[in-house]
Amino acid sequence: MEELATGYGLIEGPVWDDKRGLIYSDVINGGVFCVGLDDSVSQIIEHRRGIGGMTLHENGGIVVSGRNISLKPADGGATQVILPDNPEGGWIGFNDITTDAKGRIYAGALSFRPVGSDDTPKPADLFLIDLDGSARKVGGDVMLTNGLGVSPDGTKLYHSESRRDRVRVYDVKENGDLGPHRTFADTGDLTPDGLSVAVDGSVWVAMADGGRVDVFEPDGSLRRSIDCPLPMITSVCFGGADLMDFYIVTGSRGTDREDAGTVYRMRADVAGLPMAPAAVAIP
Repeated sequence: MEELATGYGLIEGPVWDDKRGLIYSDVINGGVFCVGLDDSVSQIIEHRRGIGGMTLHENGGIVVSGRNISLKPADGGATQVILPDNPEGGWIGFNDITTDAKGRIYAGALSFRPVGSDDTPKPADLFLIDLDGSARKVGGDVMLTNGLGVSPDGTKLYHSESRRDRVRVYDVKENGDLGPHRTFADTGDLTPDGLSVAVDGSVWVAMADGGRVDVFEPDGSLRRSIDCPLPMITSVCFGGADLMDFYIVTGSRGTDREDAGTVYRMRADVAGLPMAPAAVAIP
């Protein structure tokens, strides 16, 4: 396991870009960064804090979460809001996001601030942003939404529910709507965070504060655990030319530093599932 970059408060939202490398955010200090194809580190978006999830857009921009779901254009132009917050409706922002094979976006809403506040935890909803840019609720009663990922055949959506220590799974309908959720994996006393899906259907889940990544079989049984150097494992991502480079990102909690957030890389024994770029219409 190689250390590629460090010095961040809380890394989240890793996404692989074939042209640039691994893109990730610092939730606490703000900004979006990139470990390039040559392993050099650069900053590609300044300032914005609270980005818990990202995906590429087919127009070249980056879709980011936070106080809303927005597009950061490739040319550095003005941010374009795709799905706003709605405090009156019960959500104050968004955390993890993912896409399906058609480029629709699943986005988990937040009803409380999970970092840097004493907000009372409350459940929130899961949304689908369709190709025409419209959004609708497709799931609910999620107590701290986190990692999202679609199965290789597109028929299942996996979803970390961090404050209930479980990974949910939903059956996905042709139009992107979801059936009732059920428990895919009970993580016991560990908190599931970001996740990625491999081509063999295995689900790789970051265990926040557990110092490890757990790999689950498609039936939800535990295949293996990968120990990591730091305790707060926030998210994971497959990358590289063959999608067999496995990236692990962390926060600082559990260390004696406030800037211990680190990007690690190791070789996996299976390729990750490619993530389609978002294709949703931009208002």
